[in-house]
Amino acid sequence: MPFAGWEMPVQYEGVGPEHVAVRSSAGVFDVSHMGQIETTGPQAEAFLQSILSNDVTKIAERGAQYSVLCAEDGGVLDDLFTYRLSETRAGRRRSAEHRTATSPDRYLTVTNASNHEADLAWFTEQAGSFEVTLTDARDGWAMLAVQGPEARAAVDRLSAGELPKRMRTADLEVAGVRCLVCGTGYTGEDGVEILAPPEGATTLWDALVGEGVTPAGLGARDTLRLEACFHLYGNDLSAERNPIEAGLGWCCKLDTDFIGSRALRGAEPTDALVPFAFTGPGIPRQGNAVTTEAGDGVVTSGSMSPCLGLGIGMAYVPVAAARQGTAIEVDVRGKPRAAEVREKPLYPPSGRSAARSGRSAAGSMIRRAPHRDIERAPNENIQREE
Repeated sequence: MPFAGWEMPVQYEGVGPEHVAVRSSAGVFDVSHMGQIETTGPQAEAFLQSILSNDVTKIAERGAQYSVLCAEDGGVLDDLFTYRLSETRAGRRRSAEHRTATSPDRYLTVTNASNHEADLAWFTEQAGSFEVTLTDARDGWAMLAVQGPEARAAVDRLSAGELPKRMRTADLEVAGVRCLVCGTGYTGEDGVEILAPPEGATTLWDALVGEGVTPAGLGARDTLRLEACFHLYGNDLSAERNPIEAGLGWCCKLDTDFIGSRALRGAEPTDALVPFAFTGPGIPRQGNAVTTEAGDGVVTSGSMSPCLGLGIGMAYVPVAAARQGTAIEVDVRGKPRAAEVREKPLYPPSGRSAARSGRSAAGSMIRRAPHRDIERAPNENIQREE
């Protein structure tokens, strides 16, 4: 399907089987539609600190960090991953204000595909007073996400060096292709994301499939991230919502004075983003109305869970209705469907064990629900955990 100028691989064998393959073994996703912005220069850290919500100074060399990009009013413009690729020891010891051209930092920020041009424009607009160089690196990278309990073993067999730990990066040769390998993902499973020159992507893909990794489309990536309760920009995040009500206050370090922080200080949201599951039949969809005893809400993401065999989703509801176990009602095509607020993640580790051993829950879902009933919305972001 077309998306943000790309022809997107929604599914190969089918959303259900691909989803279960990632939960039980390993899958590979082509996510080359993601954008990248490279930031270099003696004030790179200070600049990124001024626009990203998290504390950029806490990113270790070769480390990774999740954050949001906010407007002045606190609305979310995008959610991003930033990798610190290089720095000098001398530069790390000095404060951002005293860095010089002898201590250049280099960062790579991954953007959502549909937001990339707007993000780059926002970066450029805010960079005026900083000694930094911004580069649109989108055309220089292809990106493959290899996810699942057996993902690292498969990539390791193709690698010429040790894979990075979670939330770390490494420059490695994989299947003979020089790559940036990152210990991140967007499925709730272990794995890595591999950035490589576009001309090497086919070689990498074929090598991974040769190691038994299952090709997976963005339909499965969406159901996987929803079971893990990872946010999707345009659904669960938007410029009309702030990160506090979206449950992302943990990555908003207000004392860094990033753009939007002043609007968020003392914010008392009336709504909260919550995960939920149906207690009966039905499949929720984005935009479905939600009714609670405390007031109305709206579904932001919804699908059938291949591993739980239930309709699941996330929704903004009044804060008073956000407590785990609260009964809610979702309007699905004019039919009220009973649901309840659940804790994150919707698919717990114990469920993973069941899927890996017997796959019974996933198998029963696939028998009950044809693939056309599984959410196929394209997926943009990477791992939303830290």
